[in-house]
Amino acid sequence: MNESIERDSATQVPIKRALISVWDKTGLEELAKELVAAGVEILSTGSTAAKIAAAGLPVTPVEAVTGFQECFEGRVKTLHPKIHGGILADRRKTEHVAQMKKLGIEPIDLVVCNLYPFAQTVASGASFEECVEQIDIGGPAMVRAAGKNHASVAVVTSPAIYEKVIDAAKNGGFDLRERRILAAEAFAHTSEYDAAVASWFDEQLTRFALEAMGIDPDDDQEPEDSPLPEWLEMSGDQVKTLRYGENPHQAAALYVDMNQLTTELADNSDDCPCPECAPHPDLDDIEECDRVGADPQAAPLPGIAYAIQLHGKEMSYNNYSDGDAAIRAAYDHKEPCVAIIKHCNPCGIAIGKDVVEAHRKAHACDPVSAFGGVIAVNRPVSVELAEQIVPIFTEVVLAPSFEPGAVKVLARKKNMRVLRVTPPVRGSLEIHQISGGYLAQQRDDVDAPGDSREGWTKMCGPDVDEATMQDLEFAWRTIRATKSNAILLVKDGATVGVGMGQVNRVDSCRLAVERANTLGGRETGDAAAGQQTDVAGGARAEDLVVANAPQRARGAVAAADAFFPFADGPQLLIDAGVKAIVQPGGSIRDDETIAACEAAGITMYSTGVRHFFH
Repeated sequence: MNESIERDSATQVPIKRALISVWDKTGLEELAKELVAAGVEILSTGSTAAKIAAAGLPVTPVEAVTGFQECFEGRVKTLHPKIHGGILADRRKTEHVAQMKKLGIEPIDLVVCNLYPFAQTVASGASFEECVEQIDIGGPAMVRAAGKNHASVAVVTSPAIYEKVIDAAKNGGFDLRERRILAAEAFAHTSEYDAAVASWFDEQLTRFALEAMGIDPDDDQEPEDSPLPEWLEMSGDQVKTLRYGENPHQAAALYVDMNQLTTELADNSDDCPCPECAPHPDLDDIEECDRVGADPQAAPLPGIAYAIQLHGKEMSYNNYSDGDAAIRAAYDHKEPCVAIIKHCNPCGIAIGKDVVEAHRKAHACDPVSAFGGVIAVNRPVSVELAEQIVPIFTEVVLAPSFEPGAVKVLARKKNMRVLRVTPPVRGSLEIHQISGGYLAQQRDDVDAPGDSREGWTKMCGPDVDEATMQDLEFAWRTIRATKSNAILLVKDGATVGVGMGQVNRVDSCRLAVERANTLGGRETGDAAAGQQTDVAGGARAEDLVVANAPQRARGAVAAADAFFPFADGPQLLIDAGVKAIVQPGGSIRDDETIAACEAAGITMYSTGVRHFFH
């Protein structure tokens, strides 16, 4: 058992009487034993009561309280004023307390309840009637009642937090903050349950309609082994109204995923209690906050929606969109990495021995486009990096943490938004709304078998040295963050030419080469050391080109997010001096591409994996 949790004694409610009714009986006996040892009276129903009694523990059947037997094969157990009155009565109100006494209703301080396994029953292939029988009625009613009256009652829906329940029972009960967190988790639990029932019912209505038309509803169904859920349940809470959307005429707001929020809060309720501490007027206080200086993985709420803003103007719709793309791009790499993003496309991405070097290399890719960009870093931001960023006009800086003094440096730019953020959970679903519905897919985490060199096939050319292979690997991992059709040129662990968002691949090749060569070498002196001053937004790229600029495409490696349909794209890369290419392969004209590479003596690998990004 962990050490006792520190609680606000002024808002604690002692647990004297608990109602336990659970389908999932994991940890039930231990919970009941510890509650009894703490002097808690246990009320229970059906098989839950039987299991507690079988453990030799005292338990009061619900019917002994209500004076009414369970009926209709257990469909009605707890739906009674003696139960719901004990849960819902607001003990802060004298009239409620008086009415409880008059009606002979005793208060219930804790409700432990999880629901019938509806989703599992559906997944088992059970009949319509069998699924209907697993629609819980009394359970959600108790859970919602306890959640509503969290001022007086704690509600628990997961065996995962029984240890905290035991601690609370032995140490004066949950405080108000904990009860609110538990209530939020409870409402998310019932919301997810109800959404599953509603979605299944809607599907059944469709099946009935198809059958009535003589159509087999099982024709053209998705594969049974699909890893995606049969239905989607989404619950969002509006936490911020944004000035506008992508454009001023569009209204916009930020919503947080309530299912993730309540799960994370419940799992991390003992962490720093001051998520609202930023933005904060005193930067010294910010840097003393545990959340700001903690391990990057210790932040309880992953994703940019939960980022803690430490400084700057309010985040905009486009800031959130670009910021999300930036943190994904930075965390696609294990090495110290900096991604500079604008319009969800990379201005530059680089890795280095540290983030200072990575930022310098990423910015050098395209300083003109980086003007007004969003910077994401996958390591703590040092004072040295902050000093390097400040002279450059930057909209947002995102990082897992900031070393002491770094925020103060960045705060010299009063409008620059500085956020502490934990990367989003890998393996999650991406959901895209289309007219009339949604598209869902597994997030591309660059973790397919062909995403490492061990899964590649050499299509042609000599073996490459280790440095070239590392650049090819970096280019391949980076192409995921580039809008299709995409071509990347990479040299020394940094992008040097980005050809993105074109509707044919040869134009992407041409754009990557032009951006590498036309804009190459424009930084000299202090600018090359990361000390570039803000340039006017209307500055022309050609005005910044240094005479006799180096041709950065020469000696670079290239990556393509999808196969080359013709040899014209690779030929452009070859003519520019690219020394190696990595691409998915699989075109019916692969032999033409191979022939072009062989004639030039360059190496080409196929991955067998595509990374379209729209």
